[in-house]
Amino acid sequence: MNAPVYRFAVLTDPHITTPATYRHYAHRLHRLEYSIPILEATLDRLSQQTLDFLLIPGDLTQHGEPENHTWLSKRLGQLPFPSYVIPGNHDIPPDPGAIPATEFPAYYRQHGYRDTEELYYAQEILPGLGLIGLNSNQFTPDGELIGTIDPRQWAWLEHLLNAQPWQNILVMVHHNVCEHLPNQSRSILGQRYLLDNRHALKNLLKKHGIQVVFTGHLHVQDIAEEEGFFDVTTGSLVSYPHAYRLLTWQAGQLRITTERITTLPEAPNLLADARRWMEERSPQFIVHLLTHPPLSLPLAQAQALAPRLGHFWADIAWGDARFRLPDLPSPVREFFEACSDRPPGDNEAVLPLPMRELCRKSA
Repeated sequence: MNAPVYRFAVLTDPHITTPATYRHYAHRLHRLEYSIPILEATLDRLSQQTLDFLLIPGDLTQHGEPENHTWLSKRLGQLPFPSYVIPGNHDIPPDPGAIPATEFPAYYRQHGYRDTEELYYAQEILPGLGLIGLNSNQFTPDGELIGTIDPRQWAWLEHLLNAQPWQNILVMVHHNVCEHLPNQSRSILGQRYLLDNRHALKNLLKKHGIQVVFTGHLHVQDIAEEEGFFDVTTGSLVSYPHAYRLLTWQAGQLRITTERITTLPEAPNLLADARRWMEERSPQFIVHLLTHPPLSLPLAQAQALAPRLGHFWADIAWGDARFRLPDLPSPVREFFEACSDRPPGDNEAVLPLPMRELCRKSA
């Protein structure tokens, strides 16, 4: 019997902000004022494609406002193909203006949560193809975010996978499962984007023949590989470079390409302006990076170096970055040059991803 072909798209972290909910942030890197036009342009393009489905791994809204969830759910329902979402930390924060986490499934009944009140789910989305949407967002009583798969969800996931419900399975989770930057797990800035129990999740998925996961949260284009397991993270749609992915899974290969929104009627130079916007606001982030381990530079030295590294995060966000920085002192030079991309490519890639033959139809 012929092996199946799955064609789908991934966009993430659109941070939808309707005009009534817009707030200005002095140091934000993403362009919230264009969140809806950028998403509309992306969905218009995707609607011209022959797609089986769309995945959105979290941060659907900026602050979890009910009007933003309502707007997005309605808009996704107008697409010519199904879409599936999971919550990001921005979607269910413990803030007065946000929806309670328990209400999230009710907003997205047609987008993954058709028969559950939990923040995670699993369902067959095409004959023989299952999708598992996980919730990695836990909050302390003080509102601090912890990226983890909680024990109850873990037990559910183990039971599900042991049942082997489908020939092929895709998984999405907001937090990253693989490191996307060198020593990310040792950095105070990088740690917050990683799943606390990422190694256990990776091993569990590999045990059941699942070798790829789709993530968001980090706002960069990157495909990371650890021991034959791939984490495909996609940049925030509302941040430079306004990228989304097109994917085809066929005959044991996952082909990935990247497209970007470069212009809008209300922002003719969207892409160039977004890069400049990010570079102008990056020094504060760079100073924070330089003054914390592993570099731990004095503040004055970090502030002097930061303007020379304004391009760093924009290059990382674009993907496929190559850094040669001979004018920087050691060990700063080595630290940033080590962030150069490692195979596979970040924007265009072909991943070895075995498939099982399709041997049954949906009931």
